[in-house]
Amino acid sequence: MSTNHVLNVERRDDEGKGASRRLRRAGKVPAIVYGGTLNPVSIQLDQEKVWLASQNDWFYSSILALSLNGDLQRVLLRDIQRHPYKQLIMHLDFQRVSEDEELRASVPLHFVNAETSPAGKSAGVVITHELNEVEVVCLPKDLPEFIEVDLSALSVGDVIHMSDLKLPAGVEIPQLKLDLGKEHDLAVVIAKHARVEAEADGESGESSGEDK
Repeated sequence: MSTNHVLNVERRDDEGKGASRRLRRAGKVPAIVYGGTLNPVSIQLDQEKVWLASQNDWFYSSILALSLNGDLQRVLLRDIQRHPYKQLIMHLDFQRVSEDEELRASVPLHFVNAETSPAGKSAGVVITHELNEVEVVCLPKDLPEFIEVDLSALSVGDVIHMSDLKLPAGVEIPQLKLDLGKEHDLAVVIAKHARVEAEADGESGESSGEDK
């Protein structure tokens, strides 16, 4: 279950590109909150605090509490715009969430115990992470900040699929419910000999050359 992360915000009345540029020069980030039964509201946040928060997984996958003079609204981050080369966040979109309505969100995967696994202890073995996040469906109260993938039993030749993930109670992966065959049960982790991967890369390169 997610921890309650609170971000202080202020309402903003000026809109448009000029107003947004003035906000950024003043160390603020323009943002909007929408969804639910309320009208969209334009807000602003402190640039430095938002930048620090953006370095954490929870900023992207957890329910956030926006505090406007003590009035809390629970939201999910739906879009983030960054400066192309500066460490600046240009704009944020937040969507309100309702306690009794299921939501869809991408949750990061945290891989643990790879070094102590049989595959990790074997020379010449490559452990690849095919996915770094999965989309889940759940009620806001059940949304996890991350899903842990325990690799302690991983051996050479093993493949961990989405269906092998241990999900918290109340959390589902909607892709696995699609009645379209096993191809939707994507690989999450693969452990294989490095030479096998090198040979596969070589064959791919040869095919590319033949197609020219």
